[in-house]
Amino acid sequence: MAVDDHDATDVSDAAGLRREVFSDALIDHVLAETRSRGLELTGKDGFLNEMLKAVLERGMGAELTEHLGREAHARGGDGNHRNGTSRKTVATEVGPVELDQPRDRQGSFASQLVPKGARRLGGLEDQIISLYAGGMTVREIEHHLARTLGVELSHESIANVTDAVLDEVAAWQHRPLEAFYPVVFLDAIHIKIRDGAHVKTRAAHIAVGVDLEGVKHVLGIWVQAKEGAAFWASVCAELANRGVKDVLIVACDGLTGLSEAIAATWPFAEVQTCVVHLIRASMRFVSYSDRKNVAKALKPIYTAANAEAARAALEAFAESPLGAKYPTAVRSWETAWERFIPFLAFGPATRKLIYTTNSIESLNYQLRKITKNRGHFPNDAAAIKLLWLAIRNIEDRRDRERAKYAQRRADGHAGPRKSIPRLVEGATIHGWRAALAELALAYPERFDPHM
Repeated sequence: MAVDDHDATDVSDAAGLRREVFSDALIDHVLAETRSRGLELTGKDGFLNEMLKAVLERGMGAELTEHLGREAHARGGDGNHRNGTSRKTVATEVGPVELDQPRDRQGSFASQLVPKGARRLGGLEDQIISLYAGGMTVREIEHHLARTLGVELSHESIANVTDAVLDEVAAWQHRPLEAFYPVVFLDAIHIKIRDGAHVKTRAAHIAVGVDLEGVKHVLGIWVQAKEGAAFWASVCAELANRGVKDVLIVACDGLTGLSEAIAATWPFAEVQTCVVHLIRASMRFVSYSDRKNVAKALKPIYTAANAEAARAALEAFAESPLGAKYPTAVRSWETAWERFIPFLAFGPATRKLIYTTNSIESLNYQLRKITKNRGHFPNDAAAIKLLWLAIRNIEDRRDRERAKYAQRRADGHAGPRKSIPRLVEGATIHGWRAALAELALAYPERFDPHM
């Protein structure tokens, strides 16, 4: 066959082999012939389906030759020889493929290309898991595969494919953790789970830790009937049992009783309520026409140099016409004051880091888009499975985007960098070095054992 003139250097082994065996001219000829004959490329009767069938059958034939130690029609002294074929249909990414699988008389032959009992080949299972992680239900995946590939898989088969990751989820959920995280973010999203004959709303609790390198890690996912301090206490205890001995700052949304729950596990941790959550809470009863002015009046409180200056700014707001008009806004700050003021003891870099729980909320936003398509989950394990797959799927996509940009930059083809949303697992905190320096100066005795 013709060999393509393209330079095969700097390409993968598979791409190089393709260029050696199938020239662009040959591919163009195949495409033209399939169009002229009214054939499809994929699907049950597609050309790629026939190509895959031919490759697999030839490959299994070669495996059987190696297994027997002799070519077809040659007899050996061990009494074992070829014994015809058996018909088998396997699902693939190009559609269902009907194979004539070779056999030996003694039944000792086992193909590596098409293992015994295999009903799905290639990347079909990865495709199913990717579709599931993107928010499609099992039945939606079933219809999608039938419509696009002509692959008929039962509801149970697809469910079994997605359930195959449960062991990975369990291993991840119980993996050992670092002994020290300077900052941990705690938050929850609400999902619907079937409970008997009813569907109830439950909270999926998510913890994100920032390690000494500034890398963010999802430490775990837990599902509970509601977001409560008692349950967060059990989460903190579990994290400690998995190796987390010390945390400097725990940033959260100001849930009542959460400070005591955290202190039971990490008594020296500073609990910092999310300032953005606090601002939102104080604006809840403010009319739309006054929101801009109230937000401007509140800014001196959370940008104050210290707690005394912040208290003075709050009192000034309370005595102003806006404060008198909206006493609930003043009360929101007074109620959360002890959880708010730790923020004011830190430098600018650390304040920027713990000012908001956006480091975890950006992930939660992505997860909500996926979970809202599901309606409800049959049980807690199904919810945790999807959330874990979604986190992995989101980060895989961002990794590809970062790698693509890095390659274009190396080739000299990259323009100004477009913002790539910073998610959680594996991402790095922006401005971490400056924040780490401030924290190390504030807590030298707690940093020293881990540096």
